[in-house]
Amino acid sequence: MISCVRRFYVADCVVQPADSRLHETHQPPFQRRKKMDKAKKKSAGGKFMNRNAKTIAVPEKDVRMARSRIGVEPIASQYKGMVSAADGIGRVAAEGKFVGGSYANHAGKRSYKLYIPGAFRGQALPLIVMLHGCSQDPDDFAVGTRMNTIAEENNCFVLYPAQTESANGSRCWNWFEALNQKRNLGEPSIIADMTRDIIKTCRIDTRKVFIAGLSSGGAMAAIMGTTYSEMYAAVGIHSGLPYASARNYSSALTVMMNGNGAGEQDGNARLIVVPRRKTMPTIVFHGDRDTTVHPSNGDQIVAQLISIAAHHGRLPEGESFPHITVGQGRVNNGRTYTHAVHRDHDGRIIAEHWIVHGAGHAWSGGSSLGSFTDPRGPDAGREMLRFFLSHA
Repeated sequence: MISCVRRFYVADCVVQPADSRLHETHQPPFQRRKKMDKAKKKSAGGKFMNRNAKTIAVPEKDVRMARSRIGVEPIASQYKGMVSAADGIGRVAAEGKFVGGSYANHAGKRSYKLYIPGAFRGQALPLIVMLHGCSQDPDDFAVGTRMNTIAEENNCFVLYPAQTESANGSRCWNWFEALNQKRNLGEPSIIADMTRDIIKTCRIDTRKVFIAGLSSGGAMAAIMGTTYSEMYAAVGIHSGLPYASARNYSSALTVMMNGNGAGEQDGNARLIVVPRRKTMPTIVFHGDRDTTVHPSNGDQIVAQLISIAAHHGRLPEGESFPHITVGQGRVNNGRTYTHAVHRDHDGRIIAEHWIVHGAGHAWSGGSSLGSFTDPRGPDAGREMLRFFLSHA
């Protein structure tokens, strides 16, 4: 086995390129148009996706452009004056190392960034897999969530897989495609195999492997928790969507704007029949003013988890609702929030649901040095890690 240190360090330099934007020599089977900017310049008889609108119309000839956007692209204008560009790219906790690499399997190739905590001396430590949102990359996401700093304080590795423009023009994870909702196929297989590679190379504690994401990354985290439930101990979903809530670009637009609605029961039924070894403990964050991914998607993520728990006999016979504890709070000089904990009949947590009042489509409690963050909300990164470690 190649040691983690030998693989990533040579005279304090990174063996593999640290650039998170991989220039591939081939295109994966789910390729997309690489550049979207040209599509914005003309409408030609139809409306393009308006990032500030509550509805999205897609002209037939621009289907490819729409498919790349619905990943989900955040609305920066919601945070004018509060969110700045990621001018802190590359800034990480001083004690650790932030290194780059890439991984390829039958479904394609992706680059990644890996945070190695300063206390690592070959011992088995936890691993958090973080999936960025649209138009982001690992550096930006690490800065915005401050997850490297949080991980350093708790002696954790953090893995940031990077989406490519060749797979999606806006670098969104393609959560809405049926191919990418199955085990051993598409993007889930790349993320899972990349996780396995880091587990093996860096002697990760396999009981403490977690996954989280924002927006399209949150939707993909839900997919990973469903299709690879033996690999991950808990899941974090921020401003994301339920598993299999869409099967193509048109249904993705609907669920993003309106929630799952009438399709909720069908989504739950699909989820229950997916083979899984356990009910996945999940923590959900969502702003109640999110106009990119409707807040009801957070409710429906929790509803799916409750359906699974009932299916596995974790609720009293004849009951379909768990025990719920609800609390409210306010961040110092910040936002108010509602925090609900859903437990089964044995007191085990099924899900935590944080609703951040007044927040839009952004990482709660993040740093303004990163994109699509809301520094005024509760610290989603710290709360997720607390939740993760309590379920190891």
